[in-house]
Amino acid sequence: MQEIVFSDISDLYKRIGQNVSKIRKAKKISQLDLALAMGLKSVGLISVAEIYHNQKHFNIEHLDKIATILEVDICEFFKP
Repeated sequence: MQEIVFSDISDLYKRIGQNVSKIRKAKKISQLDLALAMGLKSVGLISVAEIYHNQKHFNIEHLDKIATILEVDICEFFKP
C-alpha cells in the first residue's frame, strides 16, 4: 500500500481550488456571487480556498454546493 504524504494532499487541495477558480471565472461568476449563493456572508472562504492560503480548503459540502451553483459535475474539481 502506498503511503499518502502531506504534500500529496496539499497538491490536491491546490488543484481543487485552481479548478474551482477556473470554472467560476469561465462562468463569469464573481467570488462574492458564489459566496452569497452558498449562503456565506463574505468572500473569505472562497478567496482563501481557491489559492489554498494558510491551508484553508473547500470541504465536500462546499464542493457539492459549488458544483450545483456552477452547474458542473463535482468530478471537474479533481481533474489535473
